[in-house]
Amino acid sequence: MTDPQNPVPPVPPADGAAPPPPAPPAQPAAYPAYGQPPAPGAYGPPNNTLAIVAMVLSLAGILTGITAIVGAILGHVALSQIKRSGEGGRQFALTAIIAGWIITGLGLLIFIGIIIFYVVLFASFGATGMYNTF
Repeated sequence: MTDPQNPVPPVPPADGAAPPPPAPPAQPAAYPAYGQPPAPGAYGPPNNTLAIVAMVLSLAGILTGITAIVGAILGHVALSQIKRSGEGGRQFALTAIIAGWIITGLGLLIFIGIIIFYVVLFASFGATGMYNTF
């Protein structure tokens, strides 16, 4: 029987005794044995809680409108905390910043569009004399 890592077959001992059994393959150190949890700290640093809260508030701004800007601002604060402390959650903070400002910008565009619509609507009523029907 040949070892897959060593293609040269083993030479039997000269005294006629049986060769020693092959050693079991070594398990890599990076993989724990079956059924055992990974070592503590193997997952990386914990996530910044403020980054998660900021992301939730930013994405909730799709429904509420006002929480998007709060989430974007908290995302900036969380990003600075992550840079100082080395915590995880940078992706959450960036998601909160990007989504929060995009949702806030779209909300402002919609609000300005509604204002312009009503200004044009009431200006057209005044120009046609619809208020002078009485």
